[in-house]
Amino acid sequence: MCGICGKLVFDHQATISPTLVKAMADSIRHRGPDDEGYYVSGPVGLGFRRLSIIDLQSGHQPLSNEDGSIWIVFNGEIYNYQALRVFLLDKGHVFKTRTDTEVIVHLYEEMGPACLEKLRGMFSFAIWDGRNKTLFLARDRVGIKPLYYRLTDKSLAFASEIKAILADPTVDRQIDADLIDRFLTFMYMPGEETLFKGIRKLPPGHYLLVKDGVSVVRQYWDLEFAESTRHESSRQTEVDLLNLLSETVDLHMIADVPVGVLLSGGVDSTGILSLAVNQTSKKISTFTVGFAGDAIVDERPYAKLAAERFGTEHYEMTIMARDFATFLPKYIWHMEEPVCEPPAIALYYVSKLAREHVTVLLSGEGGDEAFAGYSNYRNLVWLERMKRGGSLLNNVLAGGMSLASSLFDLSRVSKYVPLMTDRFPDYYYSRTSNPYRTTGNRLGSIYSPNFLRAVDREHSVEPVRTLQSRVRDLNTLNAMLYIDTKTWLPDDLLIKADKMTMANSIELRVPLLDHRVLEFAASLLPGLKLKGTDTKYILKKALSKNIPAEIRKRKKTGFPVPYESWLRKDLKAVVWDVLTDSKTMSRGYFRKDAVEGLLRANSNGSNYSKEIFSLLSLELWQRTFLENEQVVL
Repeated sequence: MCGICGKLVFDHQATISPTLVKAMADSIRHRGPDDEGYYVSGPVGLGFRRLSIIDLQSGHQPLSNEDGSIWIVFNGEIYNYQALRVFLLDKGHVFKTRTDTEVIVHLYEEMGPACLEKLRGMFSFAIWDGRNKTLFLARDRVGIKPLYYRLTDKSLAFASEIKAILADPTVDRQIDADLIDRFLTFMYMPGEETLFKGIRKLPPGHYLLVKDGVSVVRQYWDLEFAESTRHESSRQTEVDLLNLLSETVDLHMIADVPVGVLLSGGVDSTGILSLAVNQTSKKISTFTVGFAGDAIVDERPYAKLAAERFGTEHYEMTIMARDFATFLPKYIWHMEEPVCEPPAIALYYVSKLAREHVTVLLSGEGGDEAFAGYSNYRNLVWLERMKRGGSLLNNVLAGGMSLASSLFDLSRVSKYVPLMTDRFPDYYYSRTSNPYRTTGNRLGSIYSPNFLRAVDREHSVEPVRTLQSRVRDLNTLNAMLYIDTKTWLPDDLLIKADKMTMANSIELRVPLLDHRVLEFAASLLPGLKLKGTDTKYILKKALSKNIPAEIRKRKKTGFPVPYESWLRKDLKAVVWDVLTDSKTMSRGYFRKDAVEGLLRANSNGSNYSKEIFSLLSLELWQRTFLENEQVVL
């Protein structure tokens, strides 16, 4: 796991400054404190920061092929690199290291961009092909590893993190104000654009080729929901899935450094742990986090139960409101894009704890998106069935949702009642939308008149609209899973996972997002993922003998960060000061009276915590990145 960066100037007579490449790499030193390396030749420069995981002695980058005509900087892990190495040796390639990085170089020599189809893992990399004067950038299928770039008519700069691109003095730090409404609609940034004008994300499953100043972005993988009759039998599907998960976890355990497991006390992380202990004779370390305060769901007893069941060396910690507030400015700096993801702060602290003991962590991230684990999926599938029921729908509405309340807790589904008469694509933008309608988001009412007139709602929701056009023929569940896998997963959850762990120089691996696991899940009939009121049905069945019943049957919580209570009480004054001061109001986006009304309503019992955290993140982001202010809360 590392940090990569570089720049290509399209004028072949130009030369890249080694000082510039080093400055770019130094800005992301936290991603790789163990080593650094550079390749500069005429118009191209590649930079690298290394976190040593495999082949600790000889894994220096940038790394080249035999004759030095092809150079690579690589961030990630290729889990099938040993099999690919055998294949390439048979083809006559000569290796000088045991790294997965060198496998990519020779595979590119052999296959060109088609090499991506052979790779199994998480990755972002850049290859400079000196023979063809071509720069080749690629990102893994799901978007586990980030890759940003800035393309102009004169050059292309790229990096694992935006701050490396900003280290180039020719880059102007400007906000793309047209995208503020997109962020406040979804509370993260779906799509290729970022709030930095001119800086984009290479989409998951895509590569970018640049030659003679001409660039092209192409997709090499997509998630196909082709339901297979092979998986009609629940029992055989359980066996097949367990075998696949065992193989995947085995591959994810490959490392020359200590490996631990991040425990949330839920099915996914406990299942990963149960399989990991079978792949090693070494004692595994596990880590979890809890929170101080009243009426807070505590994951630690369940995590400790799993740790005792599998005999791990277990560590835990407690986070308080002051820790949350103190870290917020660093959270903004590390995340680089405003994202409403309070659990990210818990992940930062537990990663910091883990770094004292291990260098690699396994996580259960992705199981919900692959196997339909969120109650949101169950409730909206039910809603669509009710809408298709015609007269049944009328009876339910007339009966005050009595049928719904007999199936689910009425308070948990009541928010969906206003959507009974809407079209599914019009309200399902993403799992985090809560859900929003096309007419605006919950924060639209606080926009200033001038800003409101400038908002282009069609542009705000365009990334998800584009995806919706691809899922018209899919059933409701698969349509939701596809959209979330393309938006909420890479642009929120995985950005959080990468940035918060790399902030502590930790490599986080996510076995449930192995592309073969995702493809297996996509081939299943919907009834094997959602069965009655049970979410993640087949995953729980496959792991049923591995997971204690207390964990398998408990209600899903994830990392239940009590930020709602903290924003109302402990952090109320801090939030009020930031969101209503003259600097914030001078930007012209919001009406001060409306912001104050929002804060008062939240303090008086209405729940606007996500909206307030989003506004806070946006303002701190502007101060940190646009004004270079050292924010202290």
